[in-house]
Amino acid sequence: MSTAAQPLISPAVRRQTIADALRRTALRLPQKLGIVCGQTAWTYAEFDALVSRLAAGLSGVGVKPGDRVAVLARNSHGFAALRFALARMGAVMVPINFMLKADEVAYILRHAGAQTLATDSGLAELAKLAATLETQVKQFVWLPSEDDTEPVTGMHNFHELAACQAALSESGLASQDLAQIVYTSGTESMPKGAMLTHDAVLWQYVSCVVNAEIAEHDLALHALPLYHCAQLDVFFGPAIYIGSSNVITSKPVPDNLLALIEKYKITSFFAPPTVWIALLRSSLFDPNRLAHLAKGYYGASIMPVEVLKELASRLPKVRLWNLYGQTEIAPLATMLGPEDQLRKPGSCGRAVLNVETRVVNDDMQDVTPGEVGEIVHRSPHLMLGYFNDAEKTRAAFTGDWFHSGDLATIDEEGYISVVDRKKDMIKTGGENVASREVEEMIYRLSAVSEVAVIGLPDPKWVEAVTAVIVLKTGQSLTEAEVMAHCNQNMASFKSPKRVVFAQALPKNPSGKLLKRELRTQYA
Repeated sequence: MSTAAQPLISPAVRRQTIADALRRTALRLPQKLGIVCGQTAWTYAEFDALVSRLAAGLSGVGVKPGDRVAVLARNSHGFAALRFALARMGAVMVPINFMLKADEVAYILRHAGAQTLATDSGLAELAKLAATLETQVKQFVWLPSEDDTEPVTGMHNFHELAACQAALSESGLASQDLAQIVYTSGTESMPKGAMLTHDAVLWQYVSCVVNAEIAEHDLALHALPLYHCAQLDVFFGPAIYIGSSNVITSKPVPDNLLALIEKYKITSFFAPPTVWIALLRSSLFDPNRLAHLAKGYYGASIMPVEVLKELASRLPKVRLWNLYGQTEIAPLATMLGPEDQLRKPGSCGRAVLNVETRVVNDDMQDVTPGEVGEIVHRSPHLMLGYFNDAEKTRAAFTGDWFHSGDLATIDEEGYISVVDRKKDMIKTGGENVASREVEEMIYRLSAVSEVAVIGLPDPKWVEAVTAVIVLKTGQSLTEAEVMAHCNQNMASFKSPKRVVFAQALPKNPSGKLLKRELRTQYA
């Protein structure tokens, strides 16, 4: 083994970073349409050149390699360009959920030590307010939006930065350097910042391309928020890496989605189950409008089996993938492919190419088929740890595996089925009830559009199984009918002790159900 004190070649020669992936696509496919957003359209050559100018412009206003740059913005071509510009200059992106309140945004800004905050016109007031709450933010960058907006006074203008003609100096960036800090939702405690390197994200791109069949000929629609790692790193990033054409929108609502799918002849689309359900329930839904759609992806939460069957029936030409993982694994871990959707309904599949996944008991022993345990991972996708939190990092990697916090079973073929989050398991009358099992049973009632099952404090049961139900338009259902259906088909301790009918269920911008809000609302 060589022990040379000095490397014989520059690290840049072998480097593979997120921005290098874009450059190589631009060299392969310079004239191919890369980005469409609103009235903006860029070829890959145009996109790559603009990214370099933007990186130089950011450098000119004092952003340095290693600086944490926060982004509080809705989906846009500006967001897409900034993502790759920061990667090119070696700055660290900190994407922030735009549904947070000012003090919650401020916590992330403080914790990350961000001195630059990028935002758009619609979120500028929130950004400025948050920055005043004892943060280190010294400057703002204004980003253009999908629709025409006016630049915000007092902020560096995206277009001016992207017009910079200065040469971007070589940063010495390496593949193992930090690319982004993505903060978890903070449902159980204060948000934690998962530190992801360039090579972690890129290994994950490879798994996505291979297992999810992301391809150069795809016409992909990116509608869920880019601040969320699923849309950003499972779909948008791999699409750039492989050379797909990409339509970006900030409006994941049925009328806009259906119009864009039809207009651009979209072939590839990702959405959480809640958005797929909204599409199916829309009065504008027509399979003919989705005639070119070939690949449908879902994740972020579990697809109800009855909805899965409906999708397969109404869109029979669409091949479906279920993608599962966590922020900390960049975020893809397992996948259920099209051939297994109806054979293994409700499963999140098996580990993808670059991931090793187990289901273990508290002693880190593999569980037997059908036994409930915790999902753990090893992978080059994984984070370095939580930013400035050694204690939580050590806890997450107990036994030298990453602990997901998800409870699951594994069958004889190695297919994993998530039972529940540890925090969503309902402990009622001395028994454990998986909320998902009850939800699947209630979805069998044809009048049900959506349901969330939660545990609420109860003097008799400790936690009472409670179903919050949204009915299909024009349908009716009573609490007694729901309870009777469940009592007839499952153990009585699992059946709801209370049923609530609601107009809608609370969701984050990624379409994930916010059960903590339901627990607060109905407690």
